[in-house]
Amino acid sequence: MTDTKAWTYLVVVNDEEQYSIWREGFPLPEGWREAGFTGSEQACMDHIDTVWTDLRPRSLREAQDG
Repeated sequence: MTDTKAWTYLVVVNDEEQYSIWREGFPLPEGWREAGFTGSEQACMDHIDTVWTDLRPRSLREAQDG
């Protein structure tokens, strides 16, 4: 069994400003980039909870707000 608690994760974001986490050391999927935060799975999820306050995709926000 693999100890997932020892893994390090990256917070990643796509062009629609949607956030996720990705295991460090693996190539990012197309369309995603690093968002500048690295840590445990829980630390990354906590960071996302702090920064991703509007869950609407960027294009929808712009259409509704602009």
